[in-house]
Amino acid sequence: MSALSHVPGPTGGTPDVQATDPGTERRGITGYLLMLPGTVWLLLFFLVPLVTLVSSSLYDPSGSLATGYSMTGHVQNYADALSEYGSTFVRSFLYALTATIACLLLGFPLAYAIALKAGRWRNLMLVAVIAPFFTSFLLRTLSWKLLLGDDSWVVNALQALPLVPDDLRLLATPAAVITGLTYNFLPFMVLPLYASLERLDVRLVEAAADLYASPFTAFRLVTVPLAMPGIVAGTLLTFIPAAGDFINSELLGNPRTRMIGNDINDLFQASVLPTASALSVMLMVAIVALVAVYVRRSGTDELV
Repeated sequence: MSALSHVPGPTGGTPDVQATDPGTERRGITGYLLMLPGTVWLLLFFLVPLVTLVSSSLYDPSGSLATGYSMTGHVQNYADALSEYGSTFVRSFLYALTATIACLLLGFPLAYAIALKAGRWRNLMLVAVIAPFFTSFLLRTLSWKLLLGDDSWVVNALQALPLVPDDLRLLATPAAVITGLTYNFLPFMVLPLYASLERLDVRLVEAAADLYASPFTAFRLVTVPLAMPGIVAGTLLTFIPAAGDFINSELLGNPRTRMIGNDINDLFQASVLPTASALSVMLMVAIVALVAVYVRRSGTDELV
């Protein structure tokens, strides 16, 4: 039964009787209880490590794990890390941007074909896109090391072409690193694009054709704007992990193709905590800043 609460009437006379449902209060408490596990998880495994990372970046760089680090608020760690590894930062973002553009150019036609042209083959093609996730990231990258090796059939086939030099090398080059990044993160581009294009109303494209728009014009003015949420989501899901990746550079590159993830990994393994933490914080801040600018410039502020 509903609980009754007496509230004085508007004229101070007979009080109004209002019904309050205890179930409403229980539903409100239930919502907070459902949020509790996720909140605790974020506090323990996101906020606490983040605070620890920022604190480590301000340690006295003269310390070590053996002697211990002192919290001196040494902001100079950031300037020192940037001056020493600035070129690696630029290279990492350049590789990630190139791989993201390559994923977009490859992934958009594929997502378009799956969403609008595949018909009864749609599910099979989606499985083919997702299938690489069933294999270890490391194994997928090692397979490219075999494919791009000096004695691989790919290199031999290219060397057989008249315009390709006989001493062609693909492995341990920037092209190999970008190829590995593109392959490994291509599904992260295709799936958001498919989700946007699958909801595309083809009647809008047909209407553009009825208004004498060429196929390219209809694609530019109708298809691309409607697919923009998928484009933005796909580029973010590709660029962010690619910028911090170090496996592809480690296995497919050389010392001159090192990315910032390689340096951070080596510094942490060498227990150089202040520099490694400073690089990690700067990488996160740079990515967040780039993402915020990109999302606002793309006109999809609701994704921020």
